[in-house]
Amino acid sequence: MKLDDAYANAAYIEGAKAYPPRWQAQAAAFRDSLGARAQSRVSYGPSERQAFDLFAPEGVSRGTVIFVHGGYWKAFDASTWSHLAAGAMARGWAVAMPSYDLCPDVRITDITRQIAAAVTRISERTFGKLALVGHSAGGHLVCRMTDPLILPSEIRDRLTSVVALSPVGDLAPLMETSMNEILGIDAAEAEAESPVNMQPPHGLDVSIWVGADERPAFLEQAGQLARTWGARKIVEEGKHHFDIIDDLTDPDSAMIKALLGLK
Repeated sequence: MKLDDAYANAAYIEGAKAYPPRWQAQAAAFRDSLGARAQSRVSYGPSERQAFDLFAPEGVSRGTVIFVHGGYWKAFDASTWSHLAAGAMARGWAVAMPSYDLCPDVRITDITRQIAAAVTRISERTFGKLALVGHSAGGHLVCRMTDPLILPSEIRDRLTSVVALSPVGDLAPLMETSMNEILGIDAAEAEAESPVNMQPPHGLDVSIWVGADERPAFLEQAGQLARTWGARKIVEEGKHHFDIIDDLTDPDSAMIKALLGLK
């Protein structure tokens, strides 16, 4: 369809097929290294995929980071991304990673509600600050959590920052891709579920990150969302859609410092 190529990330990344198995191996090794500090598949909802992994730092936690994965709402689960918790954990933060049901079994609207349920359950098991970070479709989902109708006020009051990595801020263009045979986005859902149509969040530090080597559509998506929300936009030189997430493993990266509110 008209915009298939615009949103075809893997076709423009050298060695793209090697990334998922490498992520999975790194994630498994990271979980193994944590021992009892890793809790897997904590339920937050009725379906099997409505579960999150929770990783505890050494000592008392300074807060909790919640990472929401991407995959165009139709692929992956939390177990692929465990290693991305390393940077925040080294700074003394706990990290939670929810899975969620995938399209076409559910709609994107349903996934938004599932992530809200996950954030709520995670907040009940933790204390202190909450910081949200999501990649691609996960970037869309963490932005949706800033809607005042999505989360209870007592949870919103604990949110300090949102970092959206290569987010999809406007769902409407995806209606012109073959993916929409799976996603099933219609005009009403695109309007209701697009962060660019939301009121900009107040009292939150919001950062939009994107790789300079990403598809032009993702650079445009990031720019549109940053302008609409008045958010900080960071374009990382030499990064593409698959490696923009790597800075989450580095406790000294600018990304981690933005996520955790560090100078």
